[in-house]
Amino acid sequence: QVQLVESGGGLVQAGGSLRLSCAASGIAWSINVMGWYRQAPGLQRELVATITSGGNTNYADSVKGRFTISRDNAKNTVSLQMNSLKPEDTAVYYCNAGVVLIGGTITNSWGQGTQVTVSS
Repeated sequence: QVQLVESGGGLVQAGGSLRLSCAASGIAWSINVMGWYRQAPGLQRELVATITSGGNTNYADSVKGRFTISRDNAKNTVSLQMNSLKPEDTAVYYCNAGVVLIGGTITNSWGQGTQVTVSS
């Protein structure tokens, strides 16, 4: 019912910036929480940042102060502004949405991911 498409990944030098975007489309009653997760090779997928429909945010300690998550509820998009990037930020970044479907059931949707590579 809901599809998520990420964009904005790429190659960047350490200390540089990237902006990731995620667009949700489809049919749902509401999207309560949207967020970004990342996964490096051989590691578990980890939380980067989340944002509720009301604008409340949550950040991993490793990115706090460097990354900013934002959301446009009308457009059902979520963005992640990443500044002061470090090689340790290199990972596949996934968009996530907690979706309330018509009928009241809740599902968790994921995008296909976008690669972010930070060179040292």
